[in-house]
Amino acid sequence: MERSPRQHRVLRASDVDLAAEALRSDLARIRATRRLRSAQGSSPAVDRLVELAARLLGVQAGQISLLDEIQTIAGVAGLPPGSATRETALADSPCTLAAAGADLLAIPDARADARVGHLPAVTGGQVVAYLGAPLTNSQGHVVGTLCVFDPMPREWTGTDVSTLRQLAASVITELEYAALTGEYERQHLRWRLAMDAGGVGTFDWDLRTGELVWDEPLMAMFGYTAADFDGTITAFNRRLHPDDLPRVGEALRACIEICGDFEAEYRVVHPDGGTRWVQARGRALAGPDGTAVRMLGAAYDTTEDRTGDVRVTRVLEAMPAGFYSLDHDWRFTHVNAEAERLLGRSREELLGEVIWTAFPATVNSVFEESYRSAVRTGQPVNFDAHYPAPLDGWYELRAWPSPEGLSVYFIEVTERKQARDRAERSAQRLALLAQVSAELAGTLDAQTATSRLPRLVVPGLAQWCVVTVVDAEGRPRDVGWWHAEPSSRALVERYAAVRLDAMPATSPVARALLAGEAVRANVDEVLALLPDGEARDLLTALAPSSAVCLPLRGRGRTLGVLTLYCAQGEALSREDLATAQDVADRAGLALDNTRLYAQQQQLAEELQRSLLTDPPQPDHGEIAVRYLPAVEAARVGGDWYDAFLQPGGATMLVIGDVVGHDTAAAAAMGQLRGLLRGIATYSDAPPVEVLRGLDASMAVLETEVLATATVARFEQTDDERRRGITRMRWANAGHLPPLVINPDGSVAELAAWKGDLLLGVDHEAERQESVVTLDRGATVLLFTDGLVERRDADLDAGMVRLREALAEVGDLPLEQLLDEVLERLVEGRPEDDVALVAVRLHRQDRPRPAEAGPQDVPDVVPPER
Repeated sequence: MERSPRQHRVLRASDVDLAAEALRSDLARIRATRRLRSAQGSSPAVDRLVELAARLLGVQAGQISLLDEIQTIAGVAGLPPGSATRETALADSPCTLAAAGADLLAIPDARADARVGHLPAVTGGQVVAYLGAPLTNSQGHVVGTLCVFDPMPREWTGTDVSTLRQLAASVITELEYAALTGEYERQHLRWRLAMDAGGVGTFDWDLRTGELVWDEPLMAMFGYTAADFDGTITAFNRRLHPDDLPRVGEALRACIEICGDFEAEYRVVHPDGGTRWVQARGRALAGPDGTAVRMLGAAYDTTEDRTGDVRVTRVLEAMPAGFYSLDHDWRFTHVNAEAERLLGRSREELLGEVIWTAFPATVNSVFEESYRSAVRTGQPVNFDAHYPAPLDGWYELRAWPSPEGLSVYFIEVTERKQARDRAERSAQRLALLAQVSAELAGTLDAQTATSRLPRLVVPGLAQWCVVTVVDAEGRPRDVGWWHAEPSSRALVERYAAVRLDAMPATSPVARALLAGEAVRANVDEVLALLPDGEARDLLTALAPSSAVCLPLRGRGRTLGVLTLYCAQGEALSREDLATAQDVADRAGLALDNTRLYAQQQQLAEELQRSLLTDPPQPDHGEIAVRYLPAVEAARVGGDWYDAFLQPGGATMLVIGDVVGHDTAAAAAMGQLRGLLRGIATYSDAPPVEVLRGLDASMAVLETEVLATATVARFEQTDDERRRGITRMRWANAGHLPPLVINPDGSVAELAAWKGDLLLGVDHEAERQESVVTLDRGATVLLFTDGLVERRDADLDAGMVRLREALAEVGDLPLEQLLDEVLERLVEGRPEDDVALVAVRLHRQDRPRPAEAGPQDVPDVVPPER
């Protein structure tokens, strides 16, 4: 039985409900999500990543969602503030389907997708095109999604999917890092609270200046505040019980005199009369001359427990961080429970052991350097360090000297370090993709850009690299190479020059080209395929461990191969391989675009050449033409020139410009040019009638284009021939007027002119005609506005530049004159199409062919304007 559309929608809608139920039933996944949610908002990088996702994929908005029993937005970009609902039921969000699936969820048009078409975000018009990637943490739990969406439908490409997958990996890395950082910060807080609970205070007495520095716990122990403690030994003596003052003073003097240790227990009398017992220990430090210059120490309140050791030990055992102390011989004197766990050794094993013996990897390492520095300088040190197997972990340590030796607090930060490394690695991969995209997008010469790829991917993805491109004849050629070690680059260059000729059809490069898929190979397999000779010797000398050949894929064809070589003991990770293939795909698409552009450019140039023919060479003058396409547009446009003889023998020049810069403009240009030629050569009409006839024909044919044009006809009676003058009759349809270079080199500005209406606006509009008399040797230039217009200057300034250039180069041969004008005004790279047609009247009258006969044209007087 066939279901109705409504039944089908309801049945498919249950997909979201089933996915939501599956997500809610996974308790381990929910716990993992809540752990990440605790760090929500603490990572600015997460917000930047969702903005980057929306920008790279060219959509309106993006969103990061965390999914436990509900959906919570952890980051959003592209939506107005307050428009995104922070918490949503799982059954109401397409992200639920994305999280429950095995791969990315790509929906071109959610309105037509029965699974999600009923969801509020879809019916509200916010989500039409949707692409969502699951966020999977390091334990394999899907904790949320990274998605991008747009209110317009679109087809998602493989590059879109790959880009979002890369960004999703970066998002989960940043979320995990933020969560770990939050946990460590809370752990540090508990650590500090434990120290505060122990009531330990420290002091630093500069014996040269008399300045005495106490921390807050010590000031509180003596009944001082920061405001009333004056930082002198007098402040200390003022609080000592009178009966204890002589004894403590003597102990201090003895310590200073011999640069020894200080230890005393005494009573402190507070301003309110209360008495507290304090245990203090310190050490005097000697200066260059051997006398004491400084005294450091610590004190704690022993009123409640006069022995003190029990209380401190209790605090140390309760600490969530590892703690151990070393005596002056570097022997363990105390190890708390957390240190036992982190070090993997019991305190019974460690107490009395020398640290350099118990943990031999600390010798000549940052551990030994830092510990000895702390004891030598009397200053605490903080550092991160890695201890190899069997611990094989990263630790954050704080060590400070004490009278008894050295005290060390430490926590394990391996997971945080790995998360940070993953985040940095992910950022490097994204930066590489951005750099490759910029390199390829910044030029139309993608083959040259592709040849530079090895310098971008080495050493980030491999130790060395070779890129191969298939040429126009279908032959593979190595066009780029690079090695991380400068000393090996000459070897790689030579290997790239000889390897393809030595490789058989079964080589990894050939297989990647033929199959369009990545091919992995170890170096032994490649060496076995190579015959004895230079290529084999070079690869042996380069000594990679393995290689992977990645196809440069275009639209339905493979255009080359990117071969990455790994050093001994290294291999591409899954993430690096995905990034490398993304780089290869972008290069392949850029190459394909370049070749398609080249084909279109060739077709356009052939079309242009067919439309713009060579000019005739009449007996009374020399005609030269030029056409230069705009550098930023297709190499075809609406500018045109023409030169031909009418039936009566007059020479007619035409310059025109169809509005537009594409093949449609070129087609319209060809149509108008043909119409104008036909009208002028059939009717022998003057310029104004030619333009009027062309405008009327455009109206009848409904060409629906606009164009400007100038038509000039060169006429001469027998009398004018004898006097050495020629008349130029011309009409203008919204175009720039011709310029005349007189025989003496001056540039003539024609009489005041008024350009008539453009062609294609009103075919019944009145058009007028002008006449100018030219001497022998005069040059007339007709041109389009691309010659004088610039983005950074107005048209008048361009005309001034043109007149100045013509005045300087007017005596050059005509062909050379046009080349020089183009070079001076547009430097061979115009912002708009440029068309030129010029005629130079001969200085000496040349006899006409007998069959032609002189043209008998009556005198023409310029009409009133």
